[in-house]
Amino acid sequence: MKKYLKLLRVEQWVKNLFVFVPLFFSGNIKNLDLLSKSVFAFIIFSLAASIVYILNDYNDIEADRKHPEKRRRPLASGAISKPKALSILGILAVIDIALILFAQFYFDEILWKFATIIGIYFVMNLAYTFKLKHVPIIDIFIIATGFVLRVQAGGYITGIFISQWATLLTFVLALVLAIGKRRGELINAQVSGKTRRALDGYNVQFADIALSISVTLAIICYLMFTLSPEIQLKLHKAVFYTVIFVVFGFLRYLQQTLVYNRTESPTKIVYRDRYIQITLLLWVAAFLILIYFKK
Repeated sequence: MKKYLKLLRVEQWVKNLFVFVPLFFSGNIKNLDLLSKSVFAFIIFSLAASIVYILNDYNDIEADRKHPEKRRRPLASGAISKPKALSILGILAVIDIALILFAQFYFDEILWKFATIIGIYFVMNLAYTFKLKHVPIIDIFIIATGFVLRVQAGGYITGIFISQWATLLTFVLALVLAIGKRRGELINAQVSGKTRRALDGYNVQFADIALSISVTLAIICYLMFTLSPEIQLKLHKAVFYTVIFVVFGFLRYLQQTLVYNRTESPTKIVYRDRYIQITLLLWVAAFLILIYFKK
């Protein structure tokens, strides 16, 4: 079972929690109807992501076998055969399409915008898998756009408006993680050789500068988000002070990236780093109080 979970990259499903962002920040997390829609969005997006991961691993078998960590992936290691992987992919595709159709029937409304987002995500990642992941800068922009699509999907399926600052913040935050991951791959490549063609368009100095710019933009976007009239009115002026958690979180991430070079997989940092975990919990707790327990 473990090898199948690795094939689906279930640990990466944490990224799809971004579909809950509109629900959480709108103060509707206790609305069971909207919550059920967001859960559907999470499941559908997670299955779509797993389909993309299988396609990517299938296409990169030879390259992954040369990578110190990726060679342990089920397809690269031979734990799962190519035909079986394709069969699993087909099953996931059928289930995902069935869930989208069921969601349209169950929620008694046309979810064409949500379905369009899923379609764009899938087509974009197909292009990424077979071509664009080898094009420097465009590759990280596609990764960042994927996170924006997750948030937009959560907004469309629930009918919740997403502000421009929230959209831009999501994009820049994802850009930080994507650049950090590329930097980690560059560090790894210095030891074992390059394993990704797109790395020809990067070097550590460029990654450091791009990372610094992106972190700065992310903090500015967050500041503008907290200072926007609709957020100040909906929550409380104290929301501005949550920037403390954001700045600390980014500094800790930069420390892990620039000092310890632990950037091969940003999601691993979230799973392993206690400081970032505590900071995220405090940040979420602050918003829970401001949104759901304010007088």
